[in-house]
Amino acid sequence: MIIGYMCYLLLILALCIMNFVKLIFKQNLDMESKKENKRVDDRNSMSEDDFDMSNFSDKGESMATSWAKRFGLLVFEVVKVVLISLAIILPIRLWLVQPFYVEGASMEPSFYDSEYLIINEISYRFENPQRGEVIIFKNPQNTKVYFIKRVIGLPGEDIEIKQGKVFINDELIEETYIENFSTQSNQVVTLKDDEYFVMGDNRTNSHDSRKIGPVGEEYIIGKVWLRGWPLDRINTFNLPIY
Repeated sequence: MIIGYMCYLLLILALCIMNFVKLIFKQNLDMESKKENKRVDDRNSMSEDDFDMSNFSDKGESMATSWAKRFGLLVFEVVKVVLISLAIILPIRLWLVQPFYVEGASMEPSFYDSEYLIINEISYRFENPQRGEVIIFKNPQNTKVYFIKRVIGLPGEDIEIKQGKVFINDELIEETYIENFSTQSNQVVTLKDDEYFVMGDNRTNSHDSRKIGPVGEEYIIGKVWLRGWPLDRINTFNLPIY
């Protein structure tokens, strides 16, 4: 995150420098244009005796310089547009949303392998994850690995898995998003104030809190907002009803 802030500040600084250089460059071009206009006026006032072929040489050099500076301004404008575009896109990418590529079958039938998702990163800056939301988080055992799972248990709750069913605070929860998958394992977990119990929808093929333990809120990146690929499955996501 710190690297992201530094990159963004460097980008803004580059834009400021570009504008300053462009201003100086434009002023020099305007001065050259005024000098050229003055030379033309002087030539128009010359008599035939004063006429000198060297004036053509001076004019050619002046025109070449002028075109070079105009080309330089064009390059500055192109670079400026690119930098402005990055200034708009970079914060969105770093702090608002980011793409996520699904790998594996742990979230079937909700999400399939090779699907392309858009993750909402900003919501959890203002609110806590809710039960049923599908989140992206870093594996607490290896933070270089990212997982996609569904939030089942919230901070402070007691989670019990028995006979293929999930109980929260001794109450059975109905999970409409799983198909013919019993929740394998028998365990009881009491979550701390900053912990979440997460599981994949494909309970028979998911490496989740049953194995890696509860997920601390500091590992959570964001929640799934939009499926962008494949095209025939594009949609946004709402919380399931329990």
